[in-house]
Amino acid sequence: MARKKSRKKAAALDNNFRPAHTETMLQLSGNNSQIEISLAAVPLPAPLKTLVDLEKGDAAILDHIELPAEDARRLMELGFLPGSRITAGFSAPGGDPRVFQVDGSEIALRRVTARHLKVRLENSGKAPKKP
Repeated sequence: MARKKSRKKAAALDNNFRPAHTETMLQLSGNNSQIEISLAAVPLPAPLKTLVDLEKGDAAILDHIELPAEDARRLMELGFLPGSRITAGFSAPGGDPRVFQVDGSEIALRRVTARHLKVRLENSGKAPKKP
C-alpha cells in the first residue's frame, strides 16, 4: 500500500515539473553494432489565440497579423507590432468595439479586425477559473 502511494506521489511531483505543452521526440543514433534510443520532452509554444478570445485584463504578446498588407500596416502604425504586449480593456455594450492597451495607448478595434490578430497568452497573474 505504501508503495502505491509513493508511486502516485512521485508521478504527481514529476508532472509538476513538466512543461504544459510537450512533444516527445525519438532520436536514433549508432553504428552497425549499437543503437542508442533516447526520448526527450521538447516544450512546444503555447497555442495561438486571437484578440477576440481575451477577457478584460488578459495580457498577450502579438504573434502576427492576418490581414492584407495595407490594413496590417495601419495597425502597425498604431503600435500593434509583432512581439508587443497587448492588454484587453473594456468593451462597448454588445462587445464591439473593444479597447486594447498597446504601447502606452488605448485603441478600440472592432471584432472583425481583432479576430485577425494572433496572440500568445501571457501569464496575467489572475486566479485560475474553477470548473
